[in-house]
Amino acid sequence: MRRRDLFKCFRAGASVAAPGFPTQIASRVARAFSTPGAAPNGLQATSEGLWVLDQATNRAALVRYDDGHIIREFATETDRGSGITFDGEALWVASTYNRLLVRVDAHDGRTLKKLASPGSGLVKWGPRATHPEATGAHGLEWRHGELWVAVPPAVRIFLLNPSDGREQNSFPAPGVRPHGIGWDPDGSLWVTESIYRSFFKMDPATGRILLQLMLPAEDPVRDGVVLQPHGMTIWNREIWFSVAETGEVYRVPLPA
Repeated sequence: MRRRDLFKCFRAGASVAAPGFPTQIASRVARAFSTPGAAPNGLQATSEGLWVLDQATNRAALVRYDDGHIIREFATETDRGSGITFDGEALWVASTYNRLLVRVDAHDGRTLKKLASPGSGLVKWGPRATHPEATGAHGLEWRHGELWVAVPPAVRIFLLNPSDGREQNSFPAPGVRPHGIGWDPDGSLWVTESIYRSFFKMDPATGRILLQLMLPAEDPVRDGVVLQPHGMTIWNREIWFSVAETGEVYRVPLPA
């Protein structure tokens, strides 16, 4: 999105009724590092390091937080994946273009299990010629033995039983393009909305939006184009997000 178009959105929004939740602008945006691949589309923070899933190569890399140095990296049997999470033993990858959720070995990428992605279909943004294929899940998170999934075509967040993929709950996601998701230290769920360049704090029990955290109007920016967040995770009270178009990871502090 060009800066002039973004400012038009801000001006147009001035006359819109206030939403039923507070909105804040991120206090700062810090570039962390470039990723091993050119199109990082999924992130997951762990105590061992930051997992990065690259959509162009279908490779998963575990990297250091301080400089992005690769700890280990391997290929996965996925198709243009968009999300990654860790269940304590293995990784789950959202294999977006063949609409699967794939559990893989966290040391060599060997496929351990496959489930159908819920809510698959055609996305609701952009011209149909640009998005002609049905796709599936993007953001993934693991918590208390359950798998949480953000699915753009359905514009919903799903809670699944990871043993068989059965849906246990779901609620609407904000906007039209939900992407990465991550857990706040207080137990709330953060959901990335790429087009809005925002992160929404939500009550995972009800789906109620508690807060919208927007990126600044001109940060981050590359060659006059403001960048959109894709993959997201939370580490050390910061939101870490990837930009698929530039192969970078950025950080913003969680609201106090």
